[in-house]
Amino acid sequence: MQQSTKSEIPLTNIHEAPPLPGNGKFHVRLVEGFYQNLRRFISWPLIGLFFAMVWFKIGDRPAVLFDFESHRIFLFTLELSWYDLPILAGLLIAGASLLFFMAVGWGRVWCGFACPQSIWTWLFIRLEDLTEGKAAFRAKNENRPLTGIRLLRRVLKHLSWGLLSLATAITFSAYFVPVEKLLSDLINIEASLFTLSWITTMALLTYLNAGLVREKVCLHMCPYSRFQGVMFDPDTRTVTYDAVRGEPRRGLKDGSSTGGDCVDCGICVQVCPTGIDIRDGLQAACIDCAACIDACDTVMKKIGKPTGLIEFYSEKELAPQGRTNNQSVESQSSILRGRLLGYLSVLVITVWGVAYGLSNSKSLLVEVARERGQLYQQVEDSICNSYQIELQAFDKNLRQVEIGIKGMNENIHYRLIGPAQINLIGKSTQAIYRVCAPVNELNSRNEIAFTFSKGKFNATKKSTFIAPS
Repeated sequence: MQQSTKSEIPLTNIHEAPPLPGNGKFHVRLVEGFYQNLRRFISWPLIGLFFAMVWFKIGDRPAVLFDFESHRIFLFTLELSWYDLPILAGLLIAGASLLFFMAVGWGRVWCGFACPQSIWTWLFIRLEDLTEGKAAFRAKNENRPLTGIRLLRRVLKHLSWGLLSLATAITFSAYFVPVEKLLSDLINIEASLFTLSWITTMALLTYLNAGLVREKVCLHMCPYSRFQGVMFDPDTRTVTYDAVRGEPRRGLKDGSSTGGDCVDCGICVQVCPTGIDIRDGLQAACIDCAACIDACDTVMKKIGKPTGLIEFYSEKELAPQGRTNNQSVESQSSILRGRLLGYLSVLVITVWGVAYGLSNSKSLLVEVARERGQLYQQVEDSICNSYQIELQAFDKNLRQVEIGIKGMNENIHYRLIGPAQINLIGKSTQAIYRVCAPVNELNSRNEIAFTFSKGKFNATKKSTFIAPS
């Protein structure tokens, strides 16, 4: 009788993921350093452009305006129609490709350095710091009665938050309604209920997201934090704690030389806008703002240790491979990787497509509709058809065009009855035209084309001319 051999499944220790930030309130400590200066270098121009662009004009119109009333999109010197919306979709695809490219290469740097949610959150934190004091002071007085000077400081904080939220909402609305008209309507109490509701909603959302909710948006509402892990590879650089060098931790007053470089001061947690401990490893709540890097580097300099205990590292760079806690990390990540090059290729192709679409956008939209009342009219020895023509120009130099008619059959002589020129002022222009031809030259169904010309500009629109059998 044969004995069966049992093979045991080997045990593997699974490290549980660190818990998500709790619902308790925490106070973010502001810090200075290289990455915070870099973040301001990126975010401040974006803030300035957001608030200033609505005031820039090209001629007599805003430089950027999404005009729902006239169904037009103004982008600097370009004047687009709603038919050009696929071009804007291309811009969104290009932006997504750039976002994915950056995520594979450097983690969530978009979230930490350029995302509007993060930028406005840092603005609100700075206002809180100015009105209620530093983070340590706020944390110390958190449970004290809200009276006297503390109440005044709290009121000033929420008042400043409300004013910034209102300014943000009005500026955002000015990208859809010219800012002069919008402000005039608001000052003179002539704004529509829809406008007031829109501005109020945007202001409340800004106040809620950047002031009260903050990190919950990044953690629970933003989908990017959920699928970012799928995009990472061993070469992706992201804000990471060098555990090989930092562990085991030791206190500030611990003179032991056998411990790691981390002195467990906790400043990396105090400066984190999402309230996580980066030493627990890669977490979905980390937005790669690099505040913990600047804070930790400051501490390392003070205690005479090399900086870089927390830095933008990749998994490959942090692999132990015999490295001791006194050895620094060597750069091993390569930019020339298949996924990075793939996203870069999609970005380049999409940008080229958008540029091609913009250079070939329509200058004149033409709609030709036959009158539905009757197919044709017979006037003496001629047959006439009536047409409704609607024109919409998207070129500031195209404000008047000449209209003509031609047939696909050169043996048929058509006459166009109506104004020879038409002015293109306003969101659209409509006119009724009659086209007539000798009855003995016609077939029952004839192809014709309306022509529209102005200087070097020429366009045609085909239609059908109906005659009796």
